[in-house]
Amino acid sequence: MTISLTVNGTEHAVDLPGEVPLLWALRDELNLTGTKYGCGVAACGACTVQIDGQPVRSCQVALADVWGPVTTIEGLGTPDAMAVIQQAWVDHQVAQCGYCQSGQIMQAAALLAETPEPTDDEIDAAMQGNLCRCGTYPRIRAAIHDAARAMKV
Repeated sequence: MTISLTVNGTEHAVDLPGEVPLLWALRDELNLTGTKYGCGVAACGACTVQIDGQPVRSCQVALADVWGPVTTIEGLGTPDAMAVIQQAWVDHQVAQCGYCQSGQIMQAAALLAETPEPTDDEIDAAMQGNLCRCGTYPRIRAAIHDAARAMKV
């Protein structure tokens, strides 16, 4: 079955069964490997991407169920510059092992698109379910606050 997807602003046709998880189409068919496989049951958030601006766990969304344009970590910035949220991550040295960071950033970007000046409680609620084994949660929160301030300017 050929399924059409718009990913990071580019139209793609993938020849896969509709029940294949979006995660595998992104990684194996489109070679967008920034989105990570973590747990496979939507419990860790490593595979978070955005569909039509909404953060989703791509391991649990079947290709046939994709309802809008997909944005992955590769689609946030430009070839010449990182997105504001990505730069905040670097500035705060959030990543240690880095494995969860693409999912964390995609979740944070969706939060900031919906809530431009989030409180600590709003950040904690939005980021719940995106797990970091290295425990960089205070840095994540600080990076989100800094990105929010930078986006206001």
